[in-house]
Amino acid sequence: MLRMLRNVWLPFAYYLSWVWFGLGGLALNVACIPLLLLPNRERHGPRARAVTRWLFNFWQQWLHASKVVRVDWTGFDRPLPTDVIYVANHPGIMDAPLLLARLPDTVCIFKPAMLRNPFLAPTALACGYVSAGTNGIDLIRNSVDRVNAGQSLLIFPEGTRTAANAVLNPLKSGFALIARRAGRPVQLIYVRTSPNLGSKSLPWWHLPTLPGRIEFVLGELIPAEEIESPAAFADRVAAHFRDKLASVSI
Repeated sequence: MLRMLRNVWLPFAYYLSWVWFGLGGLALNVACIPLLLLPNRERHGPRARAVTRWLFNFWQQWLHASKVVRVDWTGFDRPLPTDVIYVANHPGIMDAPLLLARLPDTVCIFKPAMLRNPFLAPTALACGYVSAGTNGIDLIRNSVDRVNAGQSLLIFPEGTRTAANAVLNPLKSGFALIARRAGRPVQLIYVRTSPNLGSKSLPWWHLPTLPGRIEFVLGELIPAEEIESPAAFADRVAAHFRDKLASVSI
């Protein structure tokens, strides 16, 4: 009887999780629209990011309480660095909101398609996230400006979710150039997910194996003075990820 109830509850709670996510996002976007019409909207960015972080954290707590997805944070019990470049691999669709719920005052780089989505664009703009739709020079400059203004920057240098049956996609070296120009260290975060949980090979509405699990591991903090040429540093970071991700599975 308990197993039958569990088999009914978990799929229901999984899809309900995305309903909560959508409704919370819609409410936040409606609230952010007036901020975009105000002069000097940048000064409202910290408040918008704080509310977004709170909503993402609430969503994480729901995932945990409903037993749909277990989220483990390894190494995050110590104070997290600020004004740094957080670099993470990107195996699933839940990675970004869960990390933004945990990292201190952090902005991320979002895809140009978000600007065409009325349910996502107002929040991204109000939070001061950086659009990847700008040319490379503007993207680097805007990212450096955010870090120099006191925010941290979250980057997934794979550029998209990890391909099916791959440990890691090739890394783009832009994160290394941003870190060098900003003179900030790079904090590595290793992300592991259970099979099919928001993977690139399946649409988000595809029911994964439940309950799922996501583990975030706080890795090496690489000082700015140790960052060599962007291409060489990207290769070095990729080696860190492959070594760590290939050694343990969940």
